[in-house]
Parts: sequence; C-alpha cells; structure tokens
Amino acid sequence: MPATSPPRAGRPVVAVLCEHADDRPPGLDGLPAEFRYCVADGLPAALRGAHALLLWDYFSRAVRDAWPAADALEWIHVTAAGVDTLLFDELRNSAVVVTNAHGVFDRPIAEYVLGAVIAHAKESLRNYDLQRAHRWEHRETRSILGAKALIVGTGAIGRETARLLRAAGMEVRGAGRVARGDDPDFGTVVASSNLPAEAGWADHLVIAAPLTPSTRGLVDAKVLAALRSGSHLVNIARGPIVEEAALLTEVMSGRVAATLDVFDTEPLPPDHPLWDAPNVTITAHMCGDVAGWRDTLSAQFVDNLRRWLAGRPLRNVVDKKLGYVPTGDR
Repeated sequence: MPATSPPRAGRPVVAVLCEHADDRPPGLDGLPAEFRYCVADGLPAALRGAHALLLWDYFSRAVRDAWPAADALEWIHVTAAGVDTLLFDELRNSAVVVTNAHGVFDRPIAEYVLGAVIAHAKESLRNYDLQRAHRWEHRETRSILGAKALIVGTGAIGRETARLLRAAGMEVRGAGRVARGDDPDFGTVVASSNLPAEAGWADHLVIAAPLTPSTRGLVDAKVLAALRSGSHLVNIARGPIVEEAALLTEVMSGRVAATLDVFDTEPLPPDHPLWDAPNVTITAHMCGDVAGWRDTLSAQFVDNLRRWLAGRPLRNVVDKKLGYVPTGDR
C-alpha cells in the first residue's frame, strides 16, 4: 500500500481480533466500514476478503497462522507500541502496511519509571516489609537529585522518560544504535553495542528499547556484572532484552535491585524464583495502562481509519524491517 491511496468507495471490510468475544473496542459504531469481530480461532474466516485488520488483542500471535487467508489485506493496526509478537517473514516481505500505538504509552510509562526510581531510593519494599512486621526502624534513604539514569532505547518512550527524570533533577544519558552528543533530551547518547563499558555509570538502568534481533539479550551477564553495587534496573520494554537468568543471579546476590514489568514468559509462572527474590518489584505488564487507555487506543485507530478511507497518509507506520516506527533522531 503506498503512502497515500485513492479515497475508498463502498464499505471496506475490517477484521477486528479481540481477546474475548465481549471485549470490543469502543467508538467504532457508525463508521463507514464493515467490522468483523472475532477471537483467535475465528481469525482465518474473518480475514478472507478483509482489507484491514485491527489487533485489539495486541499480543496475539494468531496472524501468522491465519496469514494464508489474508487474500485482500492492505493494512494492520496493532494497539501496542511493540510489534515483536506480530512480525514474521511473510508479513515483512508483503505490501501490507503495519501501524501501531506509537505515542499512547509514552507519558504513563515515563511516570511508572519515575515512580520506580523514587520507590527504590526511598526503600519502599523495605518499608512495606517493616510495616507488615509491625517494626519501627528509622534509617536514612537516598535522594534522586543528581542520581544517574542510563536509558536504553532512544525512541518516544525513552525520550519522554528522559524528560521526566531530568525534570526531577536526575542526570540522564541514552543508549542507542548510534553514539552522539548534544541530544536535546538525553544530552549524551552512547552506543548500545558498548553497553558493558557504559552501564557502570548508572544508578538506574532503564530498558525502553523495542525487541528486535539486535536488542534480544542485549542486557546480558556482562552488562549486569558491570552495574555498580546498589544499582537498580527497570525493564518496561520486553522481557527477552534482559537475560533473565543472569539478572536473577545478580538480584539474589543482593548487588542489584530490579523493577520488572515484563518477562520472558507472561504471565510470570507462580513458581518463578523472581517472585521471592530480594529487592525485586514485579508488576503485570501494566506500566503504560492508565485509566482510559482503551478509549485512547480506539480513538487513535479511528483517526487512522478515517485517513485510510480518505486516501490520506497513515500515522505511526512501522518499518517492518527495523521493527518500530522510525523517528528523525534515529
């Protein structure tokens, strides 16, 4: 599909993949399109003759199996920032355009990171344990003023996080594909390929990169061993970017703390040792999900749908080879 196309006549067919039959996106009634709602096992039938696909079930991997039925598909919109669970070779090599929820989660995730940083500095986990034990233990905690954060990933989420942490008085650097100076948000951007040599600078290592072949396992045992004692890792990106076994070794030693919203396997299995690891905070892949987020996601799709129907350029077009929406700073 080109960047622009002629306005559409008639009522194009849009397949909508939902996780549950009763969980449909709001705000689609009255739009000039035929919507076919389905769950994963009904996707092949819904795709036959469909011109567009809305992945409301944004983590589903059903598209790959249903791909042979996509005989008229031109556009897929994913209601998530990451598209790693969607992309496969046949889709990458096709003319089908992929768009995503770029921009929706930037501020909520940045707030989550700031909250995690403050909770670590103020020893919130320790406070909770003492409260449960009815123990009064006075002690000193740390200030985040002047603390150093290295943000791995210089896209929109990483940038919003950098801006918020800077506003709170922290010193920030970025880690990206290309090293550079004088960045408006990060100041200095170091090369992510040199992360083992750069990680020791940080009090807080924040993972905000998309999951791609080049970032899978990027934060490995060497990077984790390079972190200074007492440092804190925050992962709001994707679990496989961090080597989970190596991280477990570090947190069990007490050398490193972690706030984790994403994991190799989700939901995190009940018997996983991370649940009981010291100085680890676990949340259920929810760092960007604030009240009203489903309405925002649906409104973003409706805006792109109106553009598509009118033959106007779509917003948030994913580079299927890179695996994310390119921005000028990359």
